[in-house]
Amino acid sequence: MEGMAKINPLEFARQVRQEVGKVTWPTRKETAITTAMVFAMVVLAAIFFFLVDQVLALVMRYVIGLGG
Repeated sequence: MEGMAKINPLEFARQVRQEVGKVTWPTRKETAITTAMVFAMVVLAAIFFFLVDQVLALVMRYVIGLGG
């Protein structure tokens, strides 16, 4: 860690505050829309994987049924 600059805690805190001031925070509306989109994608993914699971289970029952 020889190349790392030594910085005192007060200077670090000042730099952190400066960087946080540069952040563009989302509005309440943007957050609500993003949250709704995430929930919608979760539901779609759940339905997709449920259907894939059902199809694979049907195929496996068919394959196992042929062997017996």
